[in-house]
Amino acid sequence: MLNYTAMSDNQLPLFTPPPPPAPGEVPPLSADGADRDAKREDPPRVEPGALTPSISLNAALGAWQEHMRAEAFSEHTVKAFSSDLRLLAKYAGPGTAIGDFTTQGLNDFLKWMQTARGVAVSPKTYARRITSIKSFFRWLKASNGLAYDPAAPVIQHSVQSPLPDYLYDDEVERARLAAEQIRLGVGDKKPEPRPYLLFHLLLQTGIKKGECAALIPNHIDLSDPGGPVVFIRYANPRQRYKERKLKLDSSWAAAFREYLEQYQPETRLFPWSERRLEYMLEDIGELAGLEKRVSFDCLRWTCAVRDRKAGMEPDKIRLKLGLSKIQWREIGVKLEKLVSEAL
Repeated sequence: MLNYTAMSDNQLPLFTPPPPPAPGEVPPLSADGADRDAKREDPPRVEPGALTPSISLNAALGAWQEHMRAEAFSEHTVKAFSSDLRLLAKYAGPGTAIGDFTTQGLNDFLKWMQTARGVAVSPKTYARRITSIKSFFRWLKASNGLAYDPAAPVIQHSVQSPLPDYLYDDEVERARLAAEQIRLGVGDKKPEPRPYLLFHLLLQTGIKKGECAALIPNHIDLSDPGGPVVFIRYANPRQRYKERKLKLDSSWAAAFREYLEQYQPETRLFPWSERRLEYMLEDIGELAGLEKRVSFDCLRWTCAVRDRKAGMEPDKIRLKLGLSKIQWREIGVKLEKLVSEAL
């Protein structure tokens, strides 16, 4: 590749499964498994302190959304969980009081969703919907909206997702040499510092694609005597917990200066599309002869595995990656499995 410049509320009887929905009655799932109703406006807000068993499911959903956002849930999670509860509302009726839900009723809903709804549901989506229901009713009980949690006895279905790819030590070295070769010039190509700069930035910090794309030149500080550092900033106050200061190897500074001299970025550090940046990483892998696809996600996991193998404490890795404790539950388990397999 290496050419970067080209480029009326009819409420149903409570928990009586309806016949398969007519077209348009229950919208089909979108490609990511979320109901398109998730795009509707949020329900009216109800303060958590005003929650009672007589509050409708629809009103309680609005309060739950506020809670999730206040707890810095990702917007993707808020939308996915909300769409799952809207599907429950379509089944039972949005005006159904939260105190009317029972364990048997929730299990009937899950059975209907699998067998009678008429829309295929993947194991992963089904497991997430159980998680959504259990999280919602657990929150209602914790908020004193309910005296008991009807979803607690519902059996959780876990789906084992495959472990992510990461680069082994020898693959990192091959990729590093390829990035250095591109930096110095490949064949008749002029020296190109971008792939080297990007590769080492991701390998050493593990930042996400969106965080990388949002970097601006003054997020890099070369004056620190301990070596260059990068500041990860967020404009959204709800995501300020993800902000962090990450160290880089001192040799990265030389490549950074080369890059500044050649490209002189002003607004964004990498003023190209995220896909263009992915191409740069893929070129490194191709030149290195790697079977694995070198990508933002691959290098994020590679960074985490290397840090863990070097003895970094799990919570420090969590903070370095900008993850909440909830997000870390699954990520941490996967990381330990990857590290144990590497030893």
